[in-house]
Amino acid sequence: MRLRRVIRKTRDGDFEVRIGDDEREVVATVLGQLRDALRGDASADPGFRRLFPVAYAQDASKEAEYRELVGDELVQKRLASIDVAMAALGETRIDEEQLLALMGAVNDLRLVLGTRLDVSEDTDLRVDPTEPEAGAYALYGFLGYLLETCVDAVSS
Repeated sequence: MRLRRVIRKTRDGDFEVRIGDDEREVVATVLGQLRDALRGDASADPGFRRLFPVAYAQDASKEAEYRELVGDELVQKRLASIDVAMAALGETRIDEEQLLALMGAVNDLRLVLGTRLDVSEDTDLRVDPTEPEAGAYALYGFLGYLLETCVDAVSS
């Protein structure tokens, strides 16, 4: 079965966004939740470890210095991308900068959600709908699909 591409490059060089209203609302909601968490102390949350990987695993003082030096900048860049991505979700046509911000924000969401679900390359994402985390796995799958269509569009 071939899936419909929800993001596609136009002849004008911008990108058409063909995401349904329900999907836009879900992505905007979880982006808002990610933004709120990033405004808190997300770096201390184990679910965010893939967004903020340890730079100096063997040296706690160097790691603390690194976090002090770049931590706020990393968070601010992610927050800016989320703001652009949320605005882009309200549009039917976006430019490449908006698409790249959407890709970054969706990737961040997948990293956090995948960490929380303990997803690995071996994880079967086809989960019984009655499972308590079935919705989270479905969201993870949709975010992967959305990210794939963004990558396809920007590279076409």
